[in-house]
Amino acid sequence: MQRRFSDLKHKTFDLLVVGGGIYGAWTAYDAALRGFSTTLIDKGDWAGATSSASTKLIHGGLRYLAQGRFGLVRKSLVERQRLMRLCPHRVEALRFGIPVYRGDRLTSWRLRLGLRVYDLLGNIIGSEGRHERLGAEAFARRFPWVRATDLDSGWTYGDAQTDDARFVLELVDGSLAAGAVAVNYCEAIAYEERHGRAMGVIAKDRVTGEQTPVRARCIVNATGAWVKDMPGSSSKACRLCKGVHLILPRLPGKDALLFVSETDGRVVFFVPWYGFTLLGTTDTDYVGNPADVVVEQEDIDYLLRAANHVLGSVQWCEDDILGGFAGLRVLKGGDESAPSALSREWMLEELNNGVLISVGGKFTSARQGAAAIVDRVCRKLGTRRSCMTGDLAFPWAPGQDYSGWLQDKMALGRCLGLVEEEVRWLSFRHGKRIDEIFSLIERDGALRARTLPDLPFVAADLFHCARGEMIVHLDDLLRRRLPLLLLHRFSLDEMEAIAADIAPILGWDKARQRLEIGRCLADYPKFRKLA
Repeated sequence: MQRRFSDLKHKTFDLLVVGGGIYGAWTAYDAALRGFSTTLIDKGDWAGATSSASTKLIHGGLRYLAQGRFGLVRKSLVERQRLMRLCPHRVEALRFGIPVYRGDRLTSWRLRLGLRVYDLLGNIIGSEGRHERLGAEAFARRFPWVRATDLDSGWTYGDAQTDDARFVLELVDGSLAAGAVAVNYCEAIAYEERHGRAMGVIAKDRVTGEQTPVRARCIVNATGAWVKDMPGSSSKACRLCKGVHLILPRLPGKDALLFVSETDGRVVFFVPWYGFTLLGTTDTDYVGNPADVVVEQEDIDYLLRAANHVLGSVQWCEDDILGGFAGLRVLKGGDESAPSALSREWMLEELNNGVLISVGGKFTSARQGAAAIVDRVCRKLGTRRSCMTGDLAFPWAPGQDYSGWLQDKMALGRCLGLVEEEVRWLSFRHGKRIDEIFSLIERDGALRARTLPDLPFVAADLFHCARGEMIVHLDDLLRRRLPLLLLHRFSLDEMEAIAADIAPILGWDKARQRLEIGRCLADYPKFRKLA
């Protein structure tokens, strides 16, 4: 993956996609596979905003059943099953538990009904994926860290999880392999119009400051929370809602937990992620610049209070927080309803100048939305080309039975001196590209060492990402290519050492290294200041 701003010049594309989150990446990938000359640009990094601030789930959204949104749940569950088949390295099965306490908002009979419907909508066949009821003792044994007082029973059911930033990156790389041009840190600063129709944009390279016209027969705006700023967009009536997640220590077991907050009835998750626990999310209205969204004290207080109500002997405090992040959802509806009650449905608008606007939606079902966008592009261009993403394996998916492939990689990793946990995360993050990292270790055995002693990420992984994954800034590498900024409390010495290690690859002098470290510091939540 190489960043070449010059590839945008002196040509007219069939399709220009502005916004490199999940919807923009899927749209560019789909269009390139259909043979359209396609370019994808983003003023920041790939998945630099909402698409790297999710709960890391590929799921149907069990809570939407209570709102009667069966179509949304069915669509997402179909996509969940599809993604587990097409990218087994990227999307892993995850079992959830739901505790039921005496006097809870969630009663056992309502959960039984909801989970039956959930399994039916997802066409879950066989005992492995279906829901199951457990008595209080059995549930407490499976989730020993959950409060046992007043526990009546519990349920388990199946869903899946991913690394959202890596997911988007793989689609961007697939777009490049299919012939698209993709440039991050490239901002569309204005439309170019002729007779009231958009013919392209003026693009600015945010690295060099250079500007160039980028011309296209069709333009799609998939900028997420920034879409409200587009002139002429009726999406101004949509609402921005903030979701916050915290990273906390590991809990025993491998299952996730869903529970209902006692204060406002919102669904909250404990999700195992890279050996730690992801706690989230909040859902509050947001007004202001999307670039300024941060984790605030009230978000921390809400999540810790909700978690500690369900936790048993372990009680978390602010000092336990390892990291955190905030993202924005774009939701339809400008009424006074609570954010949690608003629709997560996706919609497509067309402005008077012909620009297509992607609004809202869910990470899990973004492929379907992108296919609809490219179908609309086909009609605008007067052609018919079938979508290929519905049955095509992901760009980095191993070309054989995943279970057997993974066992082979585990054996090879052991021969290279890696432990099982390290190989597992390498396969999850890189799929078949794990061979490139193994080759680095074969050439230089020192690269098998961990980048940080408390995390299962090896130096070869860091160097591979720095060399070939379109890194512009240090936080691209340490936040989205690897989740180090989320999972580790850095000392200043540790961050300086990493910056120095990758500086020769990226051509950074000492001054640039200091600048990049300062950038990372500026983006840290207040509980994550460097020592």
